[in-house]
Amino acid sequence: MKYSSNVKPVSYLKSHAAGIIAEITETREPYLITQNGEAKLVVLDVKSYEEQLETFSLLKLLAMGSQEIDTGAVMDVNILIDQEAST
Repeated sequence: MKYSSNVKPVSYLKSHAAGIIAEITETREPYLITQNGEAKLVVLDVKSYEEQLETFSLLKLLAMGSQEIDTGAVMDVNILIDQEAST
């Protein structure tokens, strides 16, 4: 998604809020809002926001797992199975 297609100044957000909400909800494409020519915030629908949070959570879990592998804080599954079988 290219933000350049939905870049609007904060004054546009203020005067067209209802329309922006309807459009974002329908298209699920965020708006980049500027203030004094600088990007200040991104407006997106709740479903997209929740999906991004889930994605970030999964990426964090993958990073944590990768770090555990790198530090050797893992156990071979066969050893674990053998340990469980012997108890």
